[in-house]
Amino acid sequence: MSQFNLGRRLVDRLGYGAMRLAGPDVFGPPPDHHGSIAVLRAAVDGGVNHIDTAQYYGPDVVNNLIRESLYPYPDDLAIVTKVGARRDRAGRILLYNEPEELRLGIEENLISLNLEQLAAVNLRLVDGAPADAFFDDQLAAMIQAREDGLIEGVGLSNITVAHLRRALEVTDIVCVQNLLNPADLTSLPVLRACTETEIAFVPFFSLGAGAGGSSSVLSDPRVQRAARRICVTPAQVALAWALDLAPNVLLIPGTASIRHLAENLAASGIELDEQARHELRLRVASG
Repeated sequence: MSQFNLGRRLVDRLGYGAMRLAGPDVFGPPPDHHGSIAVLRAAVDGGVNHIDTAQYYGPDVVNNLIRESLYPYPDDLAIVTKVGARRDRAGRILLYNEPEELRLGIEENLISLNLEQLAAVNLRLVDGAPADAFFDDQLAAMIQAREDGLIEGVGLSNITVAHLRRALEVTDIVCVQNLLNPADLTSLPVLRACTETEIAFVPFFSLGAGAGGSSSVLSDPRVQRAARRICVTPAQVALAWALDLAPNVLLIPGTASIRHLAENLAASGIELDEQARHELRLRVASG
């Protein structure tokens, strides 16, 4: 499996997103507690050294599962989380993005994961948020958390190229996490900017946002044709497509199934044919 830098960590390009381990709508406990633990342990045993999570998955549920399954953590395991939102007792997603709230969010993740330092934390922005003075204040809170040793690197999520350029004027950015898959190419300019600056780009919803990964991605006729032609699954085509886009793409597909986990990890060894590359999208950069 190829690797790329996530800040000062060198991680395998195919990681694991832990969001699906929570209950329905990413709220409450999972239907199979022991099964969730088995999936996390199988991921690490399968070579995963990059796990994406958030304190508000559950809330606390997913972080607690990660701690229960994997602590004490392998030395090479990069745990990445995000701040900027929280869940209330009814499961509603609320903003939690004032500078002081971002700091509290980082501290809450550290406590629930039983960590002294996180590999990276993504500042997740609200859709359409401008690169303005408030963004500068948010960045300042993230930079201070890094200087205080709570995080190794600052990441950004749900951003535009303008956000990235503004952030790079004041600090290093180790990763960007945006929506990108064959059905939604809106973030291609952000990926290109990350590739040019050698920043890890981490697409979320690589397999779609539906339950079990069902979405227009897996039902896309182009994806299904490629899967039949090269004798793999549609999910593996979507993941191989993302890995083929650029060498700085790090994937975090999520699943609560050991079978699907094995299927996803196997995508790292799949090469798309030229027809699939042409139909789905040509590479962003060679590598």
